[in-house]
Formats: sequence, C-alpha cells, structure tokens
Amino acid sequence: MADRFRITLGQLNPTVGDLAGNAALARQAWEQGKADQADLVALPEMFITGYNAQDLVMKRAFQLDVMTHVEQLAADCADGPALAIGAPWAEGTQLFNAYLILKNGKIASRTLKHELPNETVFDEVRIFDSGPLGGPYAVGNTRIGSPICEDAWHPDVAETLAETGAEFLLVPNGSPYYRGKMDTRMNMMVARVVETGLPLIYLNMVGGQDDQVFDGASFALNPGGKLAMKLPAFDAITTNVDLERTAEGWRVIEGEIATFPDNYEADYRVMVQGLRDYMGKTGFKKVLLGLSGGIDSAIVATIAADALGPDNVRCVMLPSEYTSQASLDDAEAVAEALGCRYDYVPIKEGRQAITNTLAPLFEGRDADLTEENIQSRLRGLLLMALSNKFGEMLLTTGNKSEVAVGYATIYGDMSGGYNPIKDMYKTRVFETCRWRNANHRDWMMGPKGTMIPETIITKPPTAELREDQKDSDSLPDYSVLDRLLEILVDENGSIEDCVAEGFDRATAKKVEHLIYISEYKRFQSAPGPRLTKGAFWLDRRYPIVNRWRDPS
Repeated sequence: MADRFRITLGQLNPTVGDLAGNAALARQAWEQGKADQADLVALPEMFITGYNAQDLVMKRAFQLDVMTHVEQLAADCADGPALAIGAPWAEGTQLFNAYLILKNGKIASRTLKHELPNETVFDEVRIFDSGPLGGPYAVGNTRIGSPICEDAWHPDVAETLAETGAEFLLVPNGSPYYRGKMDTRMNMMVARVVETGLPLIYLNMVGGQDDQVFDGASFALNPGGKLAMKLPAFDAITTNVDLERTAEGWRVIEGEIATFPDNYEADYRVMVQGLRDYMGKTGFKKVLLGLSGGIDSAIVATIAADALGPDNVRCVMLPSEYTSQASLDDAEAVAEALGCRYDYVPIKEGRQAITNTLAPLFEGRDADLTEENIQSRLRGLLLMALSNKFGEMLLTTGNKSEVAVGYATIYGDMSGGYNPIKDMYKTRVFETCRWRNANHRDWMMGPKGTMIPETIITKPPTAELREDQKDSDSLPDYSVLDRLLEILVDENGSIEDCVAEGFDRATAKKVEHLIYISEYKRFQSAPGPRLTKGAFWLDRRYPIVNRWRDPS
C-alpha cells in the first residue's frame, strides 16, 4: 500500500463560458501533475464552465457542449494521473453541480453536490438538483471524499464521507471574496476536521467574474485543525501537496503558509483584479474616465492604472464654470503621477447650446436641479463619444455611499461599463487612497509613490455643479451617512437600530427613504466588484416600486 499521495492543485482563473480555454488550463495543470508524478490533479468547483455561470448552465445546448469538452479532456489525460474537475452534470431531467474524476480516458466516478447555497450571490436551489449523500471515490488504493464547496459548510456530508471510508477530504470551491470571509472559511473547515478526524485540503479558484472576485488562498489542515499549508491569495498557482500515510492515517506534509493580506490590501486587490478580469474576459484593452479632481475619480484612475497599466488609461477633465482651479490642478497632478493620458474637454459651449435649445420650453421657470444634471449628462455624452470613437470602456466612479442614496445622475456620471468602487463607502475611499499612496505591490501595474495628492484627500467633497456646492449641503456628513448605511444596508437593520446607536431618527428615516427611492438607479447601474456581504446586486434584491417604509 502506497505511503505517499501527491495532489497537484490548480488554483486557477477560469472564464465563464470559455469551455475550450478552461479545458486548456485543465490540461496544462494535468501535464504539470504528470511531470511531477502526481497521483491526482485537482481543479476547483465548476471549473470547466467557470463560476458563477448562473442560468447559463440550464441551457441544454450548453450542457451538451460541456460534456463534449469533458469527454475530450478525459481522452487527452488518459495516460497519467487522475484529473478531478467541477462541471454541471445532467441525468435525465435533473441537473447537478458535480465533481468528476477522469481516469483512463473516461469519467470514472462523480460526486454530486448535496447542500445547495441559496443566499447572497448564490441561487443554486433554482438551478441545480440536490445530489444524494454519497461515499468517497478511489484513486489507486486511496479513498477520497470531496464535499463540494457548500457541502463542507455543513457537517452531514463530511461525516457521511468519513463513515463510508474516506481517508482525507478534498474540498473543491468557487468561493468569492468578501471582507472577513477567510476567517469564516477557516473556522468552518477546522470544524469539519475536528468532527471527522480527517485531513482536509481546501481548493479555491481565483479571478473576477462580473461582480465577484475569487480569492484563492487554498489551504490544508491536519487532524486537530493544524494548518499545514496555505497558498497566496488571488494568484493563479499550480502546485503540489503531498500526504504521507502514518499509523494514525494520512497527514499533509507541511509546506509554506502564505499570509492573507489585511482588509485594505485585500479590498484593493479585489478592485484591481475585478477590473483586470472584466476587461480581459470581455475583450476590452483600454479604459477612460472623467477625472474631476475629486477623490473618487482619483482612486478609480489609480485602480485602472494598477489593473491595466497607465498607457491603457485615458483621464478626461470636463470643466464647467463651476470647476475650481484646485480641481483642475489636482486632476492634472493625478494623471501626471500615474503617467496616464490626460485630455481637457470643456463643456461650456455644449452646455450653452443645450440651454438655448431648452430655453423656449423652460421659459418662466427658475433654474434648479435640472440644470445641474444637464452638466453631468453632457459629460456622460462626451465620455461615451470618446468610448465609441476609440474603443475604450468608460469607467464610472460613484462610491457606495452615493450609489446607496442616489447622489448620482442617471445617464450622467452613472454612465459607464464598470465601477471599481461600487461597494466601497466614501469614508473607506479616503483611507484606501492613503493606503495606496503608502504601499505598492508587484501585482500593481501603476507606479510607486503618492498617486493621490493630500489636497484631494482633505478637501470637502463636492460635485461642483453650482457655486460653492458641497456634498454636505444635501447629505449628512459621510461619517454619519456611512454608518447609517452600514446598519440599513449591510446589516439589514431598522430605524430603531440606528436610533439605538445614537443617531437622529429623522436623519435615519431620510437616509432610508433615499435608499428605497434610488433602487431604479441601481437597477441600471454598472457592475462593480463585491467587497462586502451587503453589495448592491445579488446580495441585496429589492423591488423598484416600493411604498413601504419602516414605521418605527
């Protein structure tokens, strides 16, 4: 009986729908495993399709195409180690989230996901059927249990596998990032190890898919919950993990333990990776954005430069008569520090033409928010014209505080294909700018040093759509607003919860009202990377038409 077992782990970045490309990544991992004399090459959950593929996997033609690629992959990988890969699996009228074991040119066995997540960004109950509780599969004379992602968050699947002869657990995952999730994962997996007494290897994918970014950070635990190895977060890696048979059973041979980045670095990496993969996987090469001299566009420009390289980022200043000299200076300083192209496109003439066109209809009416929003929408029009002409995707730059309360102009500054800071509150934007000024990593394609001048970070936020305008004219101070939003959005709390923390009831009710009446704007807004469990889109699904308000 063998006393060593080698698994080649593919912590890799698949693309949803790219069956041929994902199969090619799988073959590369398998070839490395074969060269390294692995017994098994393992890939994450739903790897052949990419994850989260949502309703795409329900399409029958897609299911058949998946099977064609899996069968070809099995044939290509017949003369070496077994290959474990996640895929949708159709049996009759049922569809399962499956983990397929390819050996000797065929699908030798499969595990079907039993516990289907139906919360936050996951909607698997409406897509997949629940598989039965099953036993382990054999690779050589070793029996392996593979609870698929959510299966490992519940004790029943792992306990059944242990009781039916599994010698260790290999957990394939498509587990996206949110702030603090690494600790939650680790606690859950330690619980499974303590309950079963078996070693556990947790394999997660990396990369961005729409609003979700998978952070990898795959790891292994020995009995008792001792951490034996941990891969770097966010990096695509193919590497080996060895197990050794002892008198007490299999044990993972200890290896390097990477440190998971702190919250500010992890969030920033997610925003960079999310944009980089959204661009790469949709085929765009370059971006542009309106650079106003404010903090939000400054951090988005920096994220874009770090994601794509400064040569692929166009910054556009679109000043009006309300644009201050300080904003002009600050915007130019950001573009110069980053090394991005900087274009200057005044909107005065265009705005005057629109004013003249509307004058007969607006006669006798005072200027109001309409005229302010015309400026924003004119900027959106000009930026989209540049996007069309040069094939550069427009980034929008609204932070989560603005997105939450609708402090943004639909078809104006909300125009764009992707919003890197969509899930970051304004107060956190300030600290993120300071973090980036002080830190540089090898995964950043932008330059080192201070990219965002202190004058941008410290000046009062303003949209500059009228004389002496400040955000605080319309909204509570951001320190107050952001905490109220955390309670009402991220924590799904009540007005009473806000009051219990010492906030004014009327202010809390005003913020709640703004959240609800802004739903239609968010419904039409650009996607952006998810940083929290309270992100707008799949985490929080509210009706657009909604007359209810908290009566307390």
